Amino acid sequence: MRASDFDLLFVPRLGGDASADWPGRWLSKLSTARFVAPADALDPRLEAWAEAAADAARAARRPALFIGHGFGAAAVVEAARDMGHADVRGAFLVAPPDEAGLARRMGARWTAARARLPWPGLIVASRNDPDGAFDAVAALASAWGAELVDAGLAGSLDAASGHGPWPEGLMRLAGFIKRISEPADRASRRDTRH
Repeated sequence: MRASDFDLLFVPRLGGDASADWPGRWLSKLSTARFVAPADALDPRLEAWAEAAADAARAARRPALFIGHGFGAAAVVEAARDMGHADVRGAFLVAPPDEAGLARRMGARWTAARARLPWPGLIVASRNDPDGAFDAVAALASAWGAELVDAGLAGSLDAASGHGPWPEGLMRLAGFIKRISEPADRASRRDTRH
């Protein structure tokens, strides 16, 4: 499977897209990508964002792949509890906050799920993200059964930290898509041989 075989559901940071950040730049290059946010992209209620993510996954026309950034990554994790029969294949989560970071930034309470995600996950975490202490995010990634990628001293992995286009992240996403697609690709190759 290729990126174009998925509905790529970008769940951005609170406030929606900042066009200088990598999600806005990637969106313009990926034909099946779209932003997912509640009607009010400044709504600080995590449940509103999680509901928008779950609705988008249920409405997807192709298998869904979540790409969450910051607050949006937390929303994807919350949405995982309420996906129903949505065909979600994975979650690529960048700079998720930890519970203390979300409280500092938003004044929002979040008790992050400590259960495995129902699909493969990849978490990209920075060692100096003001909203997500690396050790706390690493513990969450482990609880979620997700692969953890150490991005080093990368701030919030946004334009302000020098990650506007973030080509390394796009390559990492391509590798994740390849990894989650391999079993399906192998099965389809077997089917064509018979």
